This record gives sequence, structure tokens and C-alpha cells, in this order.
Amino acid sequence: MGLRLNSDALSPRELRTLAALKTPERIQRFLDTEIAYNKEPEGDTLRSPRRVLRDRVAHCFEGALLAAAALRVQGDPPLLLDLESVRDDDHVLAVFRRHGHWGAIGKSNFSGLRFREPVYRSIRELVMSYFEHYFNLAREKTLRAYSRPLNLARFDRLEWMTAEHDLWDLAEHLVRLRHTPIFPNGQALRLARVDRRLFQAGLHGRQG
Repeated sequence: MGLRLNSDALSPRELRTLAALKTPERIQRFLDTEIAYNKEPEGDTLRSPRRVLRDRVAHCFEGALLAAAALRVQGDPPLLLDLESVRDDDHVLAVFRRHGHWGAIGKSNFSGLRFREPVYRSIRELVMSYFEHYFNLAREKTLRAYSRPLNLARFDRLEWMTAEHDLWDLAEHLVRLRHTPIFPNGQALRLARVDRRLFQAGLHGRQG
């Protein structure tokens, strides 16, 4: 098993829950079916995986933390990726590699911003798969930049897997990372609005 427990780590029950999620697909299904979407503004809470398992609610950052913890239990590094937007919320994903290709797990209120199969040769390829699906309620395409993957093992001192406090220090570090623009600024002026059918599909199952 990929995670060595200590006195501050997951309880046996928490570990069993995450250990049962043996593939990225199972982790995504757990987020979709067992964890409700947190409709509070993301500035209100930033729960650790322990609190998400207990409260059964998560927004995208909280869901990404839970997914990263589950990936870690399976032996993967716990990696987060930040997608930066304009006139919209940022989106945080847990990312993983299989056979040299990248995939992602995500919790979102928009149907197109969740799971990606590990078929993308680079982080940029993975990020660009979200571009057409990343829009606000004004039907603007809002994705603009992305961070490098952040290995949460660097933050074990914050007890990010089990903390009872909100993890604002972790959030501040993630947003301070250098973000790579996906295209020149002037190109944004020429973007078309999201097609109505794609817009409606993206809102399918949206809560609130």
C-alpha cells in the first residue's frame, strides 16, 4: 500500500474507504455518487479529506484533495492542478499518470469539468481538453491558464489529509504558483460564445 500511516494519518475506517477506490474511475464515481456538491462559496470552507468523508460534501478543491488522498493510498503521488479563469471560479483537479499519459479526477457542478481518461501526453493537452467545457453562466469560455502539478507530499506538515481546520495555507500556495497562459491575451477577444446545446449539457445535474 502506498501510504505509511502514523498517529496523525487516516483512521482504519477512513483508510478502508479510500483503499476500496482502487482505480481513478472508482474515485471519480465515489465523488459523483457519495459526495454532495458543496454549494457554499469556496471561500467559506476548505475541508481536508477526513472532513469530506465525514461531512459527505465537497466543492472542487475539497473534492480534488479527497481524490489526491485516495490516489496516494493506491500508491500514486498526490498531485493537484489549478485551472485559472476570468469572470469565473478557478477549478482544482487531482491528476495522475498511467503509461506516461495524464488523466484527471474532479468534483464540479458542471458536467464537463470532471473525469479525464489518462490519454493526454502532456499537462497542456489535458488542460486543453477542458477548454470548451469551461464556461460561466453568461456562456463565456473562461479558462485562461494552468499551474504545474503540485505534489501535496510537500505539505504533510500541514496534515492536509486529516486536518480539522480549513486548509487556507495550501490554497494560497496553489494560487501563487506560476500559471502558464493557454493563449495570448488578445485572442480572448475573438472567442465565440458557448453553443447552447453544449451549455445545456454542461449544466445537466447542476445543483443550485
